[in-house]
Amino acid sequence: MEEIESEPASEMSADEKRRDQLLRAAESVEEDAAPRVQVTKRGNVTRVDVDPDAAVRPGLGPT
Repeated sequence: MEEIESEPASEMSADEKRRDQLLRAAESVEEDAAPRVQVTKRGNVTRVDVDPDAAVRPGLGPT
């Protein structure tokens, strides 16, 4: 039996792992893997903002 070699997960960056996971779903498209948040770090403070252009946003849908 022939083994298929694949890149070890530890060699993928966090962004590559995220993209890979989001694009595995059936019928997924490249836009599914687009970033949805912006992270800013200043000293001991980390701020996470939802990207204004994100196609999918957290919280309740339109009312």
